[in-house]
Amino acid sequence: NSFVTRTNTCGELCSAHVGQKVTLYGWVQYQRQGLFLVLRDFQGLTQIIIPQDEAHSHVKELLSNAPVESVVRVTGIVSPRPLGQENPKMPTGDIEVKAETAEILNSCKKLPFEIKDFIKKSEALRMQYRYLDLRSFRLQSNLRLRSRMVMRMREYLCNLHGFVDVETPTLFKRTPGGAKEFLVPSREAGKFYSLPQSPQQFKQLLMVGGLDRYFQVARCYRDEGSRPDRQPEFTQIDIEMSFVDQAGIQRLIEGLLQHSWPEERALIMTPFPSMTYEEALAEYGTDKPDTRFGMKIMDISDVLRGSDIHFVQNALSYPHGSIKAICIPQGVRYLTNKDLESLKESAKSQFNQEIMEIIRRPDGSLKSLLTKFLGEKEQSDLIQALNMQEDDVVLLAAGEHKQVCSALGALRLFSASLLEAAGLALRDPTAFHFLWVVDFPLFLPKAKNPTELESAHHPFTAPHPSDASLLYSDPTKVRSQHYDLVLNGSEVGGGSIRIHSAEQQRFVLEKVLKEDSEVLSHLIEALEFGAPPHGGIALGLDRLISLIVDAPSIRDVIAFPKSFRGRDLMGNAPDYVTPEELEPYHIQVSWPLEEKEAKEN
Repeated sequence: NSFVTRTNTCGELCSAHVGQKVTLYGWVQYQRQGLFLVLRDFQGLTQIIIPQDEAHSHVKELLSNAPVESVVRVTGIVSPRPLGQENPKMPTGDIEVKAETAEILNSCKKLPFEIKDFIKKSEALRMQYRYLDLRSFRLQSNLRLRSRMVMRMREYLCNLHGFVDVETPTLFKRTPGGAKEFLVPSREAGKFYSLPQSPQQFKQLLMVGGLDRYFQVARCYRDEGSRPDRQPEFTQIDIEMSFVDQAGIQRLIEGLLQHSWPEERALIMTPFPSMTYEEALAEYGTDKPDTRFGMKIMDISDVLRGSDIHFVQNALSYPHGSIKAICIPQGVRYLTNKDLESLKESAKSQFNQEIMEIIRRPDGSLKSLLTKFLGEKEQSDLIQALNMQEDDVVLLAAGEHKQVCSALGALRLFSASLLEAAGLALRDPTAFHFLWVVDFPLFLPKAKNPTELESAHHPFTAPHPSDASLLYSDPTKVRSQHYDLVLNGSEVGGGSIRIHSAEQQRFVLEKVLKEDSEVLSHLIEALEFGAPPHGGIALGLDRLISLIVDAPSIRDVIAFPKSFRGRDLMGNAPDYVTPEELEPYHIQVSWPLEEKEAKEN
């Protein structure tokens, strides 16, 4: 209540305040029959008793007619609620304020939607009137928790561990590889700035400059178009350190999260478990495993190797061929035939992968198209290998290792959603399972041209020390010093130890990635002036907070997010500008014919 004219907030009054004269400011939550209203502010609710005597008739008239969500000031006496009328669900439920004077500071017109968390409204409408949506308890709570966490992170990094908070430029130049960047025109004809997708180059240059420990709550930009649950502008906790190794970065982040973790959430234990990229792919079919539940992928190639099943033998004849499966517990009870068909169709459409199902009946026997090709011992070995219980359903896939694992990994998550929809609790939203994924490949084949390589992380990531020599002979086999932090199946952070040799950086760009190193000449030259070994990480703040509060979308933890298509529905951005405004930037808009005609009409 410092610096303001109220005496108290609407969420703090209790029995200890009985008899005191208070002045409250807030929004009218609701009003009932001219007898009382509930006043709301950022901290909570207080019940206001509307006076019924003639002496206060003007106060009664004013408060009885105040529209919902109007802003009012009320002065009155704190009184205990009548016996039996206390509300234990409200922090202020033991008291009420008997109004003596009141003033409507701003009346509210008809609302486009009710400001209550349980009232369903379209996301488009919520974003169009975001300033109203922000009044909801859920968004208020999310943004305040976010603020507290960021403050605690600053405290941990700056006050306890000597990090320097540095703001890096927003206007820069294009970076090779990675996501598409937004372009910003300049007054020099044909020349454009780029909005950085991260402060990557600047934080490395700060290490060359000897700052030793850098951090920033960084605004980042990616022109990724219509991607679900992504934002064109987002925030990350950006960190870089000199003279550090992978273990040092991991210890720092574990300590940072423990220090800033909300007290009202389940405790997190450190150190976080670690898993290699290959292990994650083999057991979970993804590089961001959700380890809150089982249903791991199991390799049953050896069990079926001696069988006469044609597709099994065909798969195993290839160099990386394998037979793998997941076991869905109690699948017969919880999944319908339609569900099983959906699972198989999903694998076919997304991964071009055929799926075979196996069911264990209550009598212990197996039901499957495969059983006629398997003897009793093979069936028994299969049950044992998969630890199949009564009513379990197994989904089996045969083919190339990576494709089979990816397909079964997706089916594992799809199955979990189906089981939960049917009433089986699998993934506890109040549990937080962190995981480090390490030893990623340094390079991956390009999707559009598999003969060419691209960086799995970014072109500044250093090779694994054990694989350094392979960089020059067989770069496809090189592991990287890249590490991801995963929480409940979502990537919430990623970083690496960086290349600090100019020669090695130039080789990666020119010889491996076939990129023009001239674009990064400033960074490569900096590495020639005594660059220290260094590494860092960035935590995706929006994603992290959304998982902590169990929000359905990252848009629910951002004050003013963009829509699915990257638009600001409240301010109607992006918007057109006139040819006169474009002229200094030497730009002319080439309109598609139909848009040009529509504009002229």
